[in-house]
Amino acid sequence: MAISPFMAAINQICDEKGLSRDIVLETIEAAIAAAYRKDFGKPSQIIKVKLDEESGQTKVWQVFDVVEAVEDNENQKTPAEAKKILKKAKVGDQVEIELEPHSEFGRIAAQTAKQVIIQRIREAERDMLYAEFKDKEHKIINGVIQQIEGSNVIIDLGKLNGLMLPSDQIPKEKYYTGQRLKVFVRGVEESSRGPKVLVSRTDPGLITGLFELEVPEVAAKTVEIKGIAREAGFRSKVAVSTDQEGLDPVGSCVGQRGTRIQAILAEIGEEKIDIILWDENVEQSIINALSPAKVQKVKLHKKEKTATVSVAEDQLSLAIGKGGQNVRLASKLAGWSIDIEKAVKEKKTTLEAGTKAAVVPEKADSKAEKPAKTIKKTTKKSKK
Repeated sequence: MAISPFMAAINQICDEKGLSRDIVLETIEAAIAAAYRKDFGKPSQIIKVKLDEESGQTKVWQVFDVVEAVEDNENQKTPAEAKKILKKAKVGDQVEIELEPHSEFGRIAAQTAKQVIIQRIREAERDMLYAEFKDKEHKIINGVIQQIEGSNVIIDLGKLNGLMLPSDQIPKEKYYTGQRLKVFVRGVEESSRGPKVLVSRTDPGLITGLFELEVPEVAAKTVEIKGIAREAGFRSKVAVSTDQEGLDPVGSCVGQRGTRIQAILAEIGEEKIDIILWDENVEQSIINALSPAKVQKVKLHKKEKTATVSVAEDQLSLAIGKGGQNVRLASKLAGWSIDIEKAVKEKKTTLEAGTKAAVVPEKADSKAEKPAKTIKKTTKKSKK
């Protein structure tokens, strides 16, 4: 069956704007109603238009509310008057009177219809884009840097642009026009100019999303990420666990010969990642979180939610980390404030992070059991 020119035009609008046919038809009906009211009715009247999709012909009605006492003759009727139109009409209902359709409209009415169509389609596009990107909120998407405006980075996300503020940019990471990168959708807001999408490279959600992309066990929820402590561009600690017997959660995240973790590191530059085995026991959780440092003793102060951790003298700088980074991230990951002190030289047994919390270096087999180590991106120099 041949498509009428009218329907061909409707289909073209739908394809160009990515809108549903129902939305476009409703928009045209609203525009015709506005034009009809302008030329053949009164501004206060409620006009309803129904458009035939095939022929393009219209039917027009004037709508009235049924009320006890009429205050507006243009829009209201008493029950007695309404029953002449519809026998079962009662207070609270609406009745309709069919009007004579017109196909010829004046210049002003036609301009009004055009403005209504443009405005309604813009609103429909905004609503559609907002709904689409709201579904992508707190997820990773691909983008291309379109331009750099001062300290802000504008990223092309496909149907609209995302904004990456300075606080969402990884320190020392260089950005340039045309660069492809993965970003985390931090938030989607409505504005007068359409949806505003805020994206981030520093949010811990970026690390979670990368693990979901590269580690099938994380995507399938057999390995769960219990927590992430991150200082973007420098170091992250990721606590993982599993309920599946016989599955090594740390080894799963590292991958054979470190292939999975290297793919994640390739997306975040020089940032290092410690993969830690999560433990329900607070003391063991703190011990694991302080890896790769070896801990001798943990003393908990539950009221203050602080922990005093004793380490050997040669482990002191490793436990604290550069600029206090290791202990700071461990505190965030464990949820406890941690104080590091040098252990008194007595006969004490060194407590190490559980062997299952081991992170395998790039060249080692992922099934080996060793103390947790920091994984960093392999460089060409190190391979030699």
